[in-house]
Amino acid sequence: MSSHMSAPVLLCAAAGLGATALMPARDAQQGTDRPRAAVAPVEIREWEVPWERSRPRDPHVDGEGRVWFVGQQGNYIAFLDPESGKFTQFAIDSGTHPHNLIVDVAGMVWYAGNRNGMIGKLDPASGRITRYPMPEAIRDPHTLVHDGSQSIWFTAQQSGYVGRLNTATGTVDAIEVPTGRSRPYGIIVGKDGTVWFNEFGANKLASIDPETLALTEYEQPNPRTRGRRLAMTSDGAVWYVDYARGMLGRFDPASKSFKEWTNPGGANSMPYAMGVDASDRLWFVETGVRPNRLVGFDPATEDFFSITPFGPESNTVRHLYYHAPDNAIWFGTDAGTIARASLPD
Repeated sequence: MSSHMSAPVLLCAAAGLGATALMPARDAQQGTDRPRAAVAPVEIREWEVPWERSRPRDPHVDGEGRVWFVGQQGNYIAFLDPESGKFTQFAIDSGTHPHNLIVDVAGMVWYAGNRNGMIGKLDPASGRITRYPMPEAIRDPHTLVHDGSQSIWFTAQQSGYVGRLNTATGTVDAIEVPTGRSRPYGIIVGKDGTVWFNEFGANKLASIDPETLALTEYEQPNPRTRGRRLAMTSDGAVWYVDYARGMLGRFDPASKSFKEWTNPGGANSMPYAMGVDASDRLWFVETGVRPNRLVGFDPATEDFFSITPFGPESNTVRHLYYHAPDNAIWFGTDAGTIARASLPD
């Protein structure tokens, strides 16, 4: 276990961006232009990770305020103390190359061994690691999500599976996605326990019934659609970002209908990381725009109400984590930082 200190950098996110830089929003389903609300940038603060070229990503805040994250290329688990700027690193098995982590209510850190076919559990107090091997069909655990009970659901992109780890018994259920080269990617669990995920290799969303493990696919209207991440608003709607077409999409599970909006950055905006805040506002990062931009969308008004450029020219953000106690979004960047976006009330 090693430690380093890092000073945060406050970004002047609003510089050089005005309302004149934006085109009117277009409702992709109805084909009508709508005027956008004024752009309202948020404050983004970044801490430089001391381990170079390690791809810090997918932070998660624990009950003590520590911001845990993985070093996918650096092959480590670490946390940031935002108050002191101190980073603490934990060594893990060589060849793990963790892709994602989550922290449970007991403070245990669970991480996806993307290249060694396992899920690990780190006890921060002792440093002890418990390893959960995967069934033969699952070779690359990708993104983890806790169901609020005793199960962790996860995607396995290259394997074409979604898995469920019972944290009490260590058993793993493997659910094969029927579409070939489906590349299951982002994953969320609804309030009713239904699991939703994107198929990045196809124009499909899919759901899994947690009781029967029955998998249902929903074809998105445009064959070019390629969804990265997902979010769910309190009305049960499933939202996605279309990386290939530069769109924000909504799926209504009740009516089985889709609706889409063109992103502010247009067709080449390449939206990737995505999340939702306590006010049901959607947030995502346009990675095809230079510099990258954090974008806020309000479903109530159907407006992109906030646009915040940040960081260097290219600093891809792959996952967002919303922390309700301080109304902030945390994320890691390929530019080697951990960042916090303080959201408006």
